[in-house]
Amino acid sequence: MAKILVVNGPNLNLLGKREPEIYGSKTLEELNQHLSNLAAELGLELEFYQSNIEGELINFIHDKGFDCGGMIINPGAYTHYSYAIRDAISSVGLKTVEVHLSNIHDREEFRTKSVIAPVCEGSIVGFGFYGYAMALSYFSDNLKKD
Repeated sequence: MAKILVVNGPNLNLLGKREPEIYGSKTLEELNQHLSNLAAELGLELEFYQSNIEGELINFIHDKGFDCGGMIINPGAYTHYSYAIRDAISSVGLKTVEVHLSNIHDREEFRTKSVIAPVCEGSIVGFGFYGYAMALSYFSDNLKKD
């Protein structure tokens, strides 16, 4: 069974509380449960990780990235400036899909640029929890081809 990492960056631990008009009212735990259920249907194993600390996210990618089939990452605000996370993804050669709950292209100017996207298979923005499900579906289809 292929393992997919689901990595969430800063402030995503506050889902359900933080700006629900932008990020929705469901919690990170609810997201993880929804994804676990979907992964079971798709025959995928998931490992979840969330941190507000850039170095911890990088260490997790380094530690786990060589031994799995792919990664779904929502880098939060690190999306816009963390060349270190970008380099971590690139260094381990991990197929990655970037996901954002909100449409980053329809928000403040500083949020519209992703330095992470160029090292990802693709980016999914603006679909809330569905974006993570789309990324899981992508991995399910593509891991079966490999």
